[in-house]
This record gives sequence, C-alpha cells and structure tokens, in this order.
Amino acid sequence: MVPFGWTLGLVIGLVVVVVVVALVTPILVLAYKIGTQAQELDAELDRARVHTAGLAGLTETIDHATTIIGGLQRGRARLGG
Repeated sequence: MVPFGWTLGLVIGLVVVVVVVALVTPILVLAYKIGTQAQELDAELDRARVHTAGLAGLTETIDHATTIIGGLQRGRARLGG
C-alpha cells in the first residue's frame, strides 16, 4: 500500500502539471497566430515597397517639371503673354 503522503504529493504534482499546461497552451497558440500574421504582414509590406518604389524618383520629376514650367513662363513673358 502506498502511503498517503506519496499519493497526495503525486496528486498535487499532477494538478500543477495540468495547470501549467492549461496556462502555457493558449500562450503558444497565440504566439503561433502572431507569427503567422507577422509573415503575412511582411509579405504585404514587401508588396507595398515594390509598388511604391517609383516614388523614389518623384523629387527628380518635380525638379524637371519646375524647370519646364519656368521655361514656359519665360517664353510666355517674351511673347508678351
């Protein structure tokens, strides 16, 4: 026959293990979901970077357009307009 102390210790140990598993499992599930969403977000950010890469030359385009507008304004002024 197993003494009462051993039985009580085993029961308490099993309860502690069950409680720890019950607390850790949702944390691991949430961490997995966050990891999956992070991968999806990273892919979307890469797509956004590719789609907006052309905006890097926008300042140069504005500079050229400003130069052209200045030339047009000078031409208009010389023609008396």
